Amino acid sequence: MGSAVYPSTGFEHLDEILSHLQLGDNVVWQVDEVKDYKAFVAPYVERALKERRDVVYIRFAQHEPVLDSADGLTLEKLDANIGFELFTSQIHKIIAAHGLGAFYVFDCLSDLLSAWATDLMIGNFFMVTCPYLYELDTIAYFAIIRAYHSFKTVARIRGTTQLLLDIYKLGGAYYVHPLKVWNRYSPTMFLPHRKVEENFVPVTTSIDAGRLFSYISEEARKSARRKLDYWDRLFLNAEELLHEDSSKEQKNNAIEEICKVMIGRERRMLCLVKKHFTLQDLLEVKARLIGSGYIGGKAVGMLLARKILDEDKEFDWKKHLERHDSFYIGSDIFYAYIIQNGLWKLRMEQKTRAGYFARAGELGEKMLNGKFPDEVKEQFLELIEYFGQSPIIVRSSSLLEDAFGNAFAGKYKSIFLVNQGSPDERYAKFVDAIRQIYASTMNKDALAYRLQMGLDEQEEQMALLVQRVSGSYHDHCFFPYVAGVGVSYNTFVWNRNLNPEAGMLRVVLGLGTRAVDRVENDYPRIAALDDPLARPHTGMDNIRKFSQHYVDVLSIKEDKLRTISLRELTKNAPDLSLELIAVEDREGNARAKELGIDSNKWCVLTFDKLLARTDFASNMQRMLKRLEEHYNYPVDIEFTLNFPRDRGPQINLLQCRPLQTKGAGKKVEIPEHIDEARILFRSQGCFMGGSISQSIHRIIYIDPEGYIKLPMGRKYDVARIVGKLNGQVKNRLQELIMLIGPGRWGTTTPSLGVPVSFSEINNISVLCEVSYPSGNLMPELSYGSHFFQDLIEGDIFYIALFCEKDDVVFNRDRFYNRPNILKTVLAEAAVYEDIIRVYDVKEAGLKILADVVSQKIVCFG
Repeated sequence: MGSAVYPSTGFEHLDEILSHLQLGDNVVWQVDEVKDYKAFVAPYVERALKERRDVVYIRFAQHEPVLDSADGLTLEKLDANIGFELFTSQIHKIIAAHGLGAFYVFDCLSDLLSAWATDLMIGNFFMVTCPYLYELDTIAYFAIIRAYHSFKTVARIRGTTQLLLDIYKLGGAYYVHPLKVWNRYSPTMFLPHRKVEENFVPVTTSIDAGRLFSYISEEARKSARRKLDYWDRLFLNAEELLHEDSSKEQKNNAIEEICKVMIGRERRMLCLVKKHFTLQDLLEVKARLIGSGYIGGKAVGMLLARKILDEDKEFDWKKHLERHDSFYIGSDIFYAYIIQNGLWKLRMEQKTRAGYFARAGELGEKMLNGKFPDEVKEQFLELIEYFGQSPIIVRSSSLLEDAFGNAFAGKYKSIFLVNQGSPDERYAKFVDAIRQIYASTMNKDALAYRLQMGLDEQEEQMALLVQRVSGSYHDHCFFPYVAGVGVSYNTFVWNRNLNPEAGMLRVVLGLGTRAVDRVENDYPRIAALDDPLARPHTGMDNIRKFSQHYVDVLSIKEDKLRTISLRELTKNAPDLSLELIAVEDREGNARAKELGIDSNKWCVLTFDKLLARTDFASNMQRMLKRLEEHYNYPVDIEFTLNFPRDRGPQINLLQCRPLQTKGAGKKVEIPEHIDEARILFRSQGCFMGGSISQSIHRIIYIDPEGYIKLPMGRKYDVARIVGKLNGQVKNRLQELIMLIGPGRWGTTTPSLGVPVSFSEINNISVLCEVSYPSGNLMPELSYGSHFFQDLIEGDIFYIALFCEKDDVVFNRDRFYNRPNILKTVLAEAAVYEDIIRVYDVKEAGLKILADVVSQKIVCFG
């Protein structure tokens, strides 16, 4: 370090005017051209290097370098196109590595607009970077192009920086006009100064001042439109292209630019949007966008699917599709919220390897209590006024959601709002819903999913999709007639006569929450689209048992989502016709009569008439196949179906995403004759994960008799222990584990199975659900739910064993005589060794064989 008392601009006279630079200063230069910035950077760096200071050049822009290489100068090259968060994080790592007292030169910040599109993000970058530089007693030079940014952005920069200086070039001479110099004063400090050789002469005469400010005013007049945000200019130009005689190339270029900043970065989705969307389509999306940035994967998928159907020349979907009524909250608001509420430093700590899980809880909690910028609040209020008291749903729509290969199914929150009460009450609940969804980015399951999918270091901004709920009113309740999930490729066929390529539906009465989640005491109707009336279980007793008994609705009176029994709904909503979806439960009605229960008829939801006697099933299959054809990939959709009085049945396509599947694979030969003593289990159908031939090294088994006797709290303990055993797996490709348990894995109700989260079983290779009828523990064939989407993406093979069936063998004695190693591998769980059994079976040569074509599966050793 040199002996200079103060850091220097490289111009001694300018140092005097500014009362010297001070450690911690951020210096922002407003210039007309980058070369003007360069003229003031060079002397500053030359002096700093001469004084043996640590000088760092942050190079990220497309403009010419502002510095040439020199001894002692550190060059750090970055790419702003990786996104705001990753770019900012890399900058902070560089600053941390250089530590106290470093001198920095940044490329012109205006160049970041080509990567981030909005002034908001440039202001955000400055607000989180400058305080960090200040803490470390650095000196940092920045530049912005004059009149290229909105007034608000310049105001945010002015409010954060220590020095803001204008540079003008007039008549071949430079003028420096300090606009802000924090905590310093000199008699002529805030006058313009003309550079004369190495001196800076204050402009004091009226003639010189008039000449200079006349020039400044003229330049400001010429650039008045440039003071709009870059984002706004982009869309204004697009509007003009629509109304002018512009070329196809010009419009395509505009589509390219808008897609890059509003649609997303995922290559295949971008290609599909650019292929199907017109400039008018994109401007219509912008008209319903609050804030700026991306609309997120869920919103893109919904809009793209609807556009693909709209272009179908072979079928008039307009007659069959309900119009969507949606708004989008841009992803930039997510970062603005974090920064405005002082959470960026914590966010950066959470992004480190050590803080990834450790700091997530604290960050999530603090995100529940933040405030939004005033201009955003105004737009939220307008949205609330638009929807009035109609129910809405606020849905996560992150950058990475619903993309090829990573669906994020159920990882982030989506929240129904019944939307009752005064405008202030409705606004408060709306904003709280947004906070909850933002905070859900920090939940453990979402973090574990990102880690497992290799997405933990990618930028994950949260945009939001706000939709009017599809449905109608029945006795102070609001819900759709039918809701469900559809897949174009049915991995989970349950007999050899079903064609996986025909697709499958999973439908319910009421809100679709009971179709996308595994719920207690209930079963949605699964329909293979090549044979909609086929069922995994036959006989009226089974049809009744494996049917929907409860309905999710929005209660207008209670202003919340409620789950009510089907019987209560039919009793209180006599206007609700179930003719297409239910049959009379004669046995149930006879029993009710014997017991003297009221005369309201019992019914069983079968959906048989809807599936067999209307064009619903064929239309859904047509829809799925058209979308699959254009995606060139299987798809997964969410939808509702309503029957308005004035027109035919209306499908509301709510969501569409690529569906990761595991096809049949190579045929696996199942031996005809295997010694029964060698068989662990054997079944026909009821498995998912393609044809496999795989060894098993370890079994984790939950004993059903012991499990059902446990009190509720200890059942949760069992789930946590399974999670710890799962966490011990270092390499799931080399440690092949089969997890076997009673009833449903992943249920929220411990009486129906083991309530693990997906992050507690994500290292398992094979997941097996076993029926235990005497304890009312039954597997649920819930293909199409979020849980099963996790299994597919996690490459976890699934089997359901219904032990009461004649063609199912489960011989647990095959491993019961082996030593239980639970207390060896997890000493703290020893108290549960009668219930949780862990067996090493590698040397036993245990193998699982499954063949999709014959629908046979066997595990033996």
